[in-house]
Formats: sequence, C-alpha cells, structure tokens
Amino acid sequence: MNERKRQVLVTAQQLFIEKGFSATSIQDILEESNISKGTFYNYFSSKNECLIAILEYVNEETFVRRREILIGQNLSDKKVLAEQIAIRMHINREQNLFLLFEAIFHSGDDELRDFVKKNHLAELFWLRDRLIDVYGKASAPYALDCAVLLLGMMQHIIHIWTASSKNLSDITELVAYVIRRIDAIVPQLIHSKDLLLDDDVRSTLARNIGDKKGSKDQLLTQLNGFHQKLDTNTTSSGLEYLLFLLEELKKDDPRYFLIETISHSFKEVFKTTPHEVEAREIAFKLWNFVDSTNTKE
Repeated sequence: MNERKRQVLVTAQQLFIEKGFSATSIQDILEESNISKGTFYNYFSSKNECLIAILEYVNEETFVRRREILIGQNLSDKKVLAEQIAIRMHINREQNLFLLFEAIFHSGDDELRDFVKKNHLAELFWLRDRLIDVYGKASAPYALDCAVLLLGMMQHIIHIWTASSKNLSDITELVAYVIRRIDAIVPQLIHSKDLLLDDDVRSTLARNIGDKKGSKDQLLTQLNGFHQKLDTNTTSSGLEYLLFLLEELKKDDPRYFLIETISHSFKEVFKTTPHEVEAREIAFKLWNFVDSTNTKE
C-alpha cells in the first residue's frame, strides 16, 4: 500500500466515524481527500471495500504490534500473552473502531458482516494457538473452548465496567485477571476431558477464516519492487536489511529466526520515511510467513 492510498483510508475512516458509515458518500471521501473519482476506484471498487481495507490495515497493525511484543520473550509467559490480547483493545480505542463495528452490525450488509465474522474467528484461533503456547500441548483439544470463554468473560466484564462508569485505564490488568480464571479452568478440562467444540466444529470454523498468508515468491516480488522504489537518500542500514531479507528468502533453507528479528529492524529503519507504510506491510507478511512455516514444521 502506498502512502497516498493510506491517507485516503485515514480520511475515509474519520468521515465514517464523524458522519456514520451509511451517511458518508463516496463524494464526501473524494472532496475531503482531494482526489478524483478515478483515483478512488483505482484503490477501491466500492465504499464497502474501502471500509474493509481500513479494518484490514488495523488487523495488520494489531498483528505487527503483537509480534513485536514476542521478540526475545518466552512464548509461555502469561504477562506477554496479556499484553498481546490487550493490544487489540488498545487499537480499537485509539482509532474509535467500536463506532465502525456498531455501524456494520446495524447495516445489515452481508459482505461487511461476513468480514467481521471472519475477523472474530481469526482472533479466536490466534488466541487458541497462544493458549497452547502457554498451557502446553495437553491443553490443545480444549484451547478453542478456553479462547471462547476468555473473550466472552472479557466482553461482559467490559460491559459491566462501562455501565458502572469505571475507568478502563489498565486494560492489561483486566486481561490478566481473566487469564487467572483460565488458569483454574484449563487443568480441570484436561482432567475431566470435558470438550464442547470438537474436531468437526473446529474444522468448520477454520474453513470459514480463509488463508491470506503470502508465498515466498510473493514476498520476493514485493521486496524486489520495494528495492526499486528506494532512492539515494535511503540509509545504508535500511538497504542492508532489505538485501539481507532478499538473500535469506532465496535460500532453500532460510534461517527463519533471523528473518523474524531483521523484519523488526527493517520496519523500524523506514519509520518517518515515504516508505514507512509499505515497510510495515512487508514486515507483517514476513512474520506471517515465518509463523505459518513454523506451524507446518
């Protein structure tokens, strides 16, 4: 995604929040963004696609920030998990996304509702995998049940908290409280073998998520394209990180632990530059690729 397209998304998001999604027209976005209709339709086929692009960008931001928290940390650390879960809530609040989700819920639009449903399922399966990291392989059959229970408890506690006007300043502490409840539930489920969401249910849900993980060839193509866009003002470290990632991905047996670490440095070195948005997108895709490869192994 180029910076111009990103700015159109920022403008559209602000309009959707201020005026409401239904009340905002494409013409409103054109005028506020100072772009032509042709430019808009070059980026998005519809207003729905524009909103979906906003939410996909937020998903990438959530993934990247969660992934950065993991660097150098133990996967089984519950404090790290609490911080990762809280990231989603922090971003939703920072960007006023609750208003957008409410608008989608009331819109009756099947395309938007289906997108939000897939997002929710993806969040559940991410949390399931992280719970297995924390509680071990013995918890695997029950981890999706626990992910549903954890998110459900959080949702209702937040509703009660909000209704009582209690300040939600420390979201991580709220998440930590719920994780302590899961601490008591997991051993009991393993002992009793009490399972609600069986293999058939899990497989059906997983099929509804879809797979957006990029291939190695797609990553190489984007990295090469990124390389061609760089100018003479690019820092030497930025170029070094880029060339390292290109060479490592070309290998038959890439060192994934190095790709994981360098991806963060690569993203950081292009901050506040015209290439920041695409560098962040590439880091997201690289981490996704590493995670999917490790899962297969």
